[in-house]
Amino acid sequence: MHFEFGLRSSLLLIFFTHLIVYAILSWKRGITEGRLSDQLLGAFLLSSALFIFPWMSGFAGWYDTQPYREILFYTPFIHALFFGPLLYLYLKSLTNTGYQIKKNDYYHFIPGVLYMLWSIIVVVVDKLWIGHYYLMNGRTDPDFDKWYSITWSVSILAYLALSIRYYLQYRIFTYLEFSFADVAGFKWLRNFLYAFTLLTALLVSEQILSFFIQLEYVRSWYYFFAFAIITYYMAISAYHANPVKGLKLNFEPDLLLHYQQPLRLEMQTPTTIDIAYTAVDTVAPDNEWMNSWKEKLTNMIATERVYIEPELTITELAKKMGTNASLLSKVINTCFEMSFNDLINKCRVEEAIRLMGDARYKNLNLLAIAFDAGFNSKSTFNRAFKKITGKNPKDYQAGDVV
Repeated sequence: MHFEFGLRSSLLLIFFTHLIVYAILSWKRGITEGRLSDQLLGAFLLSSALFIFPWMSGFAGWYDTQPYREILFYTPFIHALFFGPLLYLYLKSLTNTGYQIKKNDYYHFIPGVLYMLWSIIVVVVDKLWIGHYYLMNGRTDPDFDKWYSITWSVSILAYLALSIRYYLQYRIFTYLEFSFADVAGFKWLRNFLYAFTLLTALLVSEQILSFFIQLEYVRSWYYFFAFAIITYYMAISAYHANPVKGLKLNFEPDLLLHYQQPLRLEMQTPTTIDIAYTAVDTVAPDNEWMNSWKEKLTNMIATERVYIEPELTITELAKKMGTNASLLSKVINTCFEMSFNDLINKCRVEEAIRLMGDARYKNLNLLAIAFDAGFNSKSTFNRAFKKITGKNPKDYQAGDVV
């Protein structure tokens, strides 16, 4: 195969090869472990590798050599219309372990498929029917036609907006719904979206700049090189940020509506009980109906120790109490003056402190204590412990705090 190795072609070849490798690894893991998110990630990385292929092969002499020039002209390598949909659906599948591609989801891919069909028509008409350039001008690669570049630039901008909006909704949902918000929040995903934003700005700026000045082929290479670096970073961060196994996520934007619907004000006669958990003693007169729910929740925390369930959600807890997540969320926010996530983590920290003083736990390390207290990650345990006590768990256990 003809390939002229030079600085520009070789640099892009390195990233092209690595992106292909990460695409294969993502697909393999996605199929083996049944993770749709990895399969979508693999498709995005393959599209990214193909995106830089014309510039890599171009600097390797393909545009100046037959039949390679014909291959570049008649084969669609730029599939940027798939970038946005793949990343958007990747977010959805990552935040909902039960998510499956639905019929309506395929509509996102129609523009990209239409471009592929048009490319096939060009090959059939020009190569197989007429026998010479007709639908194609024969001077420039159709992948870089202005109308197509503008189309996929608009597409990426639109899906960037959708992806950011979706992620912000998900972050709100994690603090409302999960007792493991830190783990479910996928903070690495924020950096992933930053990279996607930078990628979008890079591609769109190149298109805008081309309206005012004629970019030289060599100068445009820097845009594609930067694209390769960013997508390579996205590949590394996404592939190596393994979700916690067994973590059941169920986010859909419509679920946020449950917290905005009118509350079902159920009155319940309070009972006299010993409250082992100290909370806010009174609530405002207009919210006196919450007292019974506050007592019931406090009693459940003290006697059933629901907080030791690592994947406890407010929906599950509300079902145990015979109510709904909307009402329980309001009770917790009003009566305990904290979110569900903060309340449960506060209970877990208190449980961890109790275990530290238990002689049976003296030979166990802090991570084991954290797991027994209901935490499912070391980082969440350390963060919550420092927030509640002002000390690191190790310092506290060493007796720095009286």
